[in-house]
Amino acid sequence: MKVILLEDVKSLGKKDDIVEVKEGYARNFLFTKNLGVPADSKNLNDVKLRKAHEAKIAAEKLAEAKELAAKIEASKLTCKVKSGKDGKVFGSVSSKEIAAEMKKQNGIELDKKKLVLPDALKNLGTYKVNVKLHPDVTAVLTVDVLPEE
Repeated sequence: MKVILLEDVKSLGKKDDIVEVKEGYARNFLFTKNLGVPADSKNLNDVKLRKAHEAKIAAEKLAEAKELAAKIEASKLTCKVKSGKDGKVFGSVSSKEIAAEMKKQNGIELDKKKLVLPDALKNLGTYKVNVKLHPDVTAVLTVDVLPEE
């Protein structure tokens, strides 16, 4: 009997997979626990429509991420920190501060978890910070760390 899985079933398949199982297993286990439905024409059409809808949403999210990446790469960020006479920085610039400055200076809201910093910025200078917006889209933000007057 062909069954469309509604959820991931261990050792059987993933959600929306069409699998061949014995009738008793389908009737007594999959259907009673709402893990699957019979693979008739109505249910197959529902799965097809759901997959098309999910693909459309994924394409929209990818387009939004690419648009945001273009804005981020076009902007430049300046962070001012306290420093000594020899250019030594007191403290550092973290991803939280970069996200706050980005919102304040450019009006772009970034999640601090999406900023890929190997370590906090502890010296004066210009840095390239990767921003992971989507699994396929990574933007590069230019951050200038300058001394506070």
